[in-house]
Amino acid sequence: MHSPRTRLASRTLTFGLCGLALACTTLAFGQPFPSKPIRWVAPFTPGGTSDIVARAVAQRLAVVLGQQVVVDNRAGAGGNIAADFVVRAPADGYTLLTGFPGLAINPSLYAKLTYDPLKDLAPVTLMTSAPLVLVTSPALTVKTVKDLLGLAQAQPGTLNFCSAGNGTSSHLAGELFKSMAKIDIVHVPYKGTVECMSDLMSGRIGLMINPLPEMLPLVRANSLRGLAVSSLQRVPSVPDLPAVTDVGVKGYEVSTWNGVMVPAATPAAIINRLNTEIVALLKGELRKQLEEQSLTVIGNTPDEFGAFLRAETVKWAAVVKASGARIQ
Repeated sequence: MHSPRTRLASRTLTFGLCGLALACTTLAFGQPFPSKPIRWVAPFTPGGTSDIVARAVAQRLAVVLGQQVVVDNRAGAGGNIAADFVVRAPADGYTLLTGFPGLAINPSLYAKLTYDPLKDLAPVTLMTSAPLVLVTSPALTVKTVKDLLGLAQAQPGTLNFCSAGNGTSSHLAGELFKSMAKIDIVHVPYKGTVECMSDLMSGRIGLMINPLPEMLPLVRANSLRGLAVSSLQRVPSVPDLPAVTDVGVKGYEVSTWNGVMVPAATPAAIINRLNTEIVALLKGELRKQLEEQSLTVIGNTPDEFGAFLRAETVKWAAVVKASGARIQ
């Protein structure tokens, strides 16, 4: 039998170990954010606008947060592979998604989605927006939008346009152009913008409507022929290119954008921390670099980005319905 003194010592040791365990648990769960590397999931292949913006911000975000921010490209299914991955990730702020137009387009375009962008993802901030540019292969003889429309009308179903994948801004921009111009051109989806370029430059693909920042170097080098921009006015970086709405397709306007999203249940304190740091970067040292690539820097609040995403979802639902585009 143990003496009272021995039993007392045993109980004291037990309580001490329990207290130590409780203290360790509290420290484990109470670590300041971030306390480990962050994964930033990009929905398309490297080289596109969303990838360029994500990498520029991630590089500087790592410095201010004191942790690695690793960009993880998960391309495919119009961005749905990346979005689904983030939706299923722990809601702890360590998995970010580059928000993209497909989050507003895909609910109407795809017959079945494994997630609801408005319910399963939480907005952090809208980072940038940019117009698109209509470009053609140098192999085509057309020099203007009117030339292109004339060729498409004379040879229905023979011209093709490529996109960075089903449901991307380049896909729906082409579908909207096709619908508003009342022409018959054929969509050819690729896995990403870079994959489309060689076929576009060689003449195997006729045209593309894609974010201006991605196409600007090729247009300036005359590797592709720029015909017009998708904004309502001319763009300072390509002042010689008219707006599509002014030269053949009245009312045509499309833009692309990139934001930051996290799983829906992510704590508000973490969302607000990410918002504060990313917006400060966008409006500070990064602004000039992004604007030089024909990007408009935004950097708004989570609520403002959420309202924007809801409005975009309504807008694109109407476009998808009018175009007749549908993916099973």
